[in-house]
Amino acid sequence: MSHKYELLTTDGRARRGRLTTVHGVVETPVFMNVGTVAAIKGAVSTEDLEGIGTQIELSNTYHLHVRTGDETIKKLGGLHKFMVWDKPILTDSGGFQVFSLSDLRKIKEEGVYFRSHIDGRKIFMGPEESMQIQSNLASTIAMAFDECPNAKASRDYVAPSVERTTRWLERCKKEMARLNSLPDTINKDQMLFGINQGAVYDDIRIEHAERIKEMDLDGYAVGGLAVGETTEEMYHVLDVTVPHLPNDKPVYLMGVGTPANIIEAVYRGVDFFDCVYPSRNGRHGHVYTHLGKRNLFNARYEFDTKPIEEGCQCPACRRYSRAYIRHLLKAKEMLGMRLCVLHNLYFYNHMMEEIRAAIDAHDYDNFRKKFLDDLNSGETEA
Repeated sequence: MSHKYELLTTDGRARRGRLTTVHGVVETPVFMNVGTVAAIKGAVSTEDLEGIGTQIELSNTYHLHVRTGDETIKKLGGLHKFMVWDKPILTDSGGFQVFSLSDLRKIKEEGVYFRSHIDGRKIFMGPEESMQIQSNLASTIAMAFDECPNAKASRDYVAPSVERTTRWLERCKKEMARLNSLPDTINKDQMLFGINQGAVYDDIRIEHAERIKEMDLDGYAVGGLAVGETTEEMYHVLDVTVPHLPNDKPVYLMGVGTPANIIEAVYRGVDFFDCVYPSRNGRHGHVYTHLGKRNLFNARYEFDTKPIEEGCQCPACRRYSRAYIRHLLKAKEMLGMRLCVLHNLYFYNHMMEEIRAAIDAHDYDNFRKKFLDDLNSGETEA
């Protein structure tokens, strides 16, 4: 086995770790830059990712399966060679995307029948299919195939859904072991993370965490959040769930979130994060700073010669002014979008460096309070 997670230090429930993988080391807590179809939206290249301090990239199983195809990517040497990225990659199982197609799919014990959102063709995906696709992609970390019910779904729906997700996880683990033993598998050290579900029901979350903990997986995710519940409910789910996951394995909060969400989730013991916010907001001219989020389309920046955030060392802030980037955005020049995305990803990656340093210094509580105070005192704009 060529991977291991080391818990280096703790500060309260905040954890500072190191995940060693076949594709390199990931220092945690970490934010995974989201490249859904093997690229960050916003004309961001692999060289850009290296330059802004990206440790690990996330791509999506469903999207790569329906467009270009995982078998094609396998023939081209796997996702790392395909996108010319030699650091770790995590692939989402496709479960969230499949279950978001509520009017196009049917859930059964064997898996899910659905239609492609691209061309309408019929597709079946179950645990074995998801593992096969991710094995073809040869990602560093594969996510188990699960059902992601709405956080506000009824208890009568959530309980059997979680039981099925557990059975699917057992099938994922068995299939991954088989795939990793095959001679033509590109990454025979592919890791498997299981996903905790249970909506906002404490007892279901805890029981599921205890059950999947017994399966001795490479890591554990908390899924099904940021899909309808309040921020307070999300933090409560983390408070009650994370203590029941293994202390010696990474914990991943899927699809979350804002800088404040990440600061608070680290405080509750989470190691891994991903979210489309920095790239999506960047493409619309919304940029993150330590003093809140700015909308560069606002007229107040027309003659503003300062960088997006003073002191920032991202490619945008080192050379360009708010006024110039605003001009590019309003002129619909792709460079404006690209610079905003680069800034936001750099901001998130650098924020994680600050978080790790604060935990190392056993000063996370003070760091958290100051970071959140600064965010709230700033100039967040619509």
